[in-house]
Amino acid sequence: MSTNTETTEVSQVDVNLDELLGIPGADNIMLPDEEKKPSVFSSPIADTSFLDNPPQEEEDENGNKIKPITKDEVASVLDEPLKGDDDDDEPAAKTAGRPKLDKSGMHELVTKLIDKGQLVPFDDDKPLEEYSLKDFEELLEANFNERENKIRQDTPKEFFEALPEELQAAAKYVADGGEDLKGLFRILSEVEETRGLDPRDDQDQEHIVREYLRATNFGSVDDIEEEIEQWRDRGDLEAKAMKFKPKLDKMHEQVVAQKLAQQEHLKRQQQQAAQAYMHNVYETLKNGEVGGVKLDKKTQGMLYAGLIQPNYPSISGKQTNMLGHLLEKYQYVEPRHDLIAEALWLLADPDSYKSKIREQGKNAQVEKTVRQLKTEEARRTVSSPVVEKDEKVQRRIPRNDNFFKR
Repeated sequence: MSTNTETTEVSQVDVNLDELLGIPGADNIMLPDEEKKPSVFSSPIADTSFLDNPPQEEEDENGNKIKPITKDEVASVLDEPLKGDDDDDEPAAKTAGRPKLDKSGMHELVTKLIDKGQLVPFDDDKPLEEYSLKDFEELLEANFNERENKIRQDTPKEFFEALPEELQAAAKYVADGGEDLKGLFRILSEVEETRGLDPRDDQDQEHIVREYLRATNFGSVDDIEEEIEQWRDRGDLEAKAMKFKPKLDKMHEQVVAQKLAQQEHLKRQQQQAAQAYMHNVYETLKNGEVGGVKLDKKTQGMLYAGLIQPNYPSISGKQTNMLGHLLEKYQYVEPRHDLIAEALWLLADPDSYKSKIREQGKNAQVEKTVRQLKTEEARRTVSSPVVEKDEKVQRRIPRNDNFFKR
């Protein structure tokens, strides 16, 4: 029996990560000459000698020979891809070291969570048995997002409901755009003060009766005090206070509700006005023309956004649109009162402003035409040739009596 022994050379290659990554290496540090000692970052060299010198056959306790594992068998095991349940049919070698998920276990877990109401399934008709691992991942992610959104929506509501009744009213008033907080808190203070009155207490009895008679317009101050005095003398003041207290509480609550309703109504009016404003701006610009002037797409979009979107901070502390921003800018930040005056003129009297602009344009055109005519006339004068007239030379003959001209 012959044994084939293969020899594999295992060489150790030193790789300098400092040179590869471009960072200072250990050779830049001055150290005394001494033997290098292994550190916690040193990589141990694996002993692979057993691959070159496989063990010989051995016997077990029963005398049966045990065949040693050869190097080829080890390599075949290491190179063989991990087999698992994967919908993408990708070799498990790509994710070596990470165990594959079991779809059956995932299906069982998700089913239990759905039965307990801790997970909400998708609204499709695909049964869970046909879900892939990717489907399960999408289901869990969708449930997490849904839970986060619900917490985000419920937190303000829960916080509002946890507030005292007075602060709930104030919060609603502010949310609707109310600004008269002093008036609101004064009413709330009166409500709380009245609610704390005890109709069995002698001093509170007078206060309850007095406030009720005043709220119902019983009469003058003297009339109210006289009526209270008579009820006190007859011993009816406590009974009157017990009777008036629930009515007085309800009247104060109605005052608060009325103020909140007024602010809510004002908010609806503001919303309707804002919608009407946006609609009017859109209708004005949708044809791409303003005041008889054609608009390109860029200018049209700039005007619409500048009138609609409150993208700029205002000196009032609120947001404003481009129109308000430019008015504040050229009035206070970068003063250009000539532009402000021109804008005011256009807004105050658009017909007069446009008439002056047209008149100025006509004058400028006339001046331009005159200049062109003068230039053309001068050009023609310079370029025209000068024509000289031929002078006629008269023929002359000598006199016969002039004997000296020969």
